[in-house]
Amino acid sequence: MDAKTSQKPGATKKTGSITVGNKNWDFPVYSGTIGPDVLDIAKLYGESGMFTYDPGFTSTASCESKITYIDGDEGVLLYRGYPIEQLAEHGDFLETCYLLLYGELPTPSQKADFDYRVTRHTMVHEQMSRFFQGFRRDAHPMAVMTGSIGALSAFYHDSTDIADPVQRMIASLRMIAKVPTLAAMAYKYSVGQPFVYPKNDLDYSTNFLRMCYAVPTEDYKPNPVLARAMDRIFILHADHEQNASTSTVRLAGSSGANPFACIAAGCACLWGPAHGGANEAALNMLREIGTVDRIPEFVKRAKDKTDSYRLMGFGHRVYKNYDPRAKIMQKTCHEVLAELGIKDDPLLDVAMELEKIALHDDYFVEKKLYPNIDFYSGITLKAMGFPTTMFTVLFAVARTVGWIAQWKEMIEDPKQKIGRPRQLYTGATTRDYVPISRRK
Repeated sequence: MDAKTSQKPGATKKTGSITVGNKNWDFPVYSGTIGPDVLDIAKLYGESGMFTYDPGFTSTASCESKITYIDGDEGVLLYRGYPIEQLAEHGDFLETCYLLLYGELPTPSQKADFDYRVTRHTMVHEQMSRFFQGFRRDAHPMAVMTGSIGALSAFYHDSTDIADPVQRMIASLRMIAKVPTLAAMAYKYSVGQPFVYPKNDLDYSTNFLRMCYAVPTEDYKPNPVLARAMDRIFILHADHEQNASTSTVRLAGSSGANPFACIAAGCACLWGPAHGGANEAALNMLREIGTVDRIPEFVKRAKDKTDSYRLMGFGHRVYKNYDPRAKIMQKTCHEVLAELGIKDDPLLDVAMELEKIALHDDYFVEKKLYPNIDFYSGITLKAMGFPTTMFTVLFAVARTVGWIAQWKEMIEDPKQKIGRPRQLYTGATTRDYVPISRRK
């Protein structure tokens, strides 16, 4: 591809040329505020009769967005321009929600108003509890979450008109507020305990932990270290650009589906072990290793090119440098372990030893297979008392605001069209139907 000419940022800066054989086509090139330029090939098929082929869309920009930016080579993650490290260190989750939804950090009065509106939406319709009774007790909490989030559209008809900006915002606030309540209900149902109603005098993360761990027989005593850890986990997972679940939400939303259905679709996609289930997979790996003395055996297998085994929780598809979220999660993980005084857990012993190896072993360092956020979050959530089946549910609680912000941006983008990827067809060509009596 050749490029030429220049204009103001945000508009067409260059023209890119695609040459196939002796034919040549020119297409506009756009530049974002940061990041790689993009070649606009929207008219490629009309002009050349060809499609592009990009499995996984790894070289394709599916939309224009102002929400989140990732530089995987440099280990950078920005929410609306703000480094994730600063938001996790100095802010709280609802402030991050406001930023992702509205584009700016809130003033004190805006923050107070936003917190109030979210807090007053945390209860779910009482009839929702009957939905849970229809699930088996041993149902995976993510199956329960996917179904219950989708069911919200059956209860809140006054916020499903996507053409109404007021209804869009009401739906956004409702989901940020109600998804943690549903998540806590899914947990309580799985362990056979009664549901716990939210309390308006508690902050978002403390309220969530109380709904998970409080019981009617005694008072719940919030632990500020654990609440802060939960809040950081929510901030770190709030959005991550055009990942699989976010793209699913946008694709579902492009058809005009109501926001509750779109978030349920994202939740279903998140359940995959290669996406939201990665921290659960990392902890299952620690269980498989079992004891510290077996670590060399598994590390040897991971280094063996002829062995398909790989260690979960190390490296990242996007981050070729250290995952900036992992640095914060590492600190948070050690704070939680120190607060809880956990010293004799074999799984945590394995995790800490693996961490040392990954940070100092030449093989891991050269290949940049650093411990990622899933490695540390899995250890942290286990220490806090969550079963592995709840890990992806907590991811969904955090990611809901990112999904909503991305969905809202897509709806308000005049250039957005219904998603319709093309394909490279390699099946049978045209053939005639043969009656069954003549088939051999």
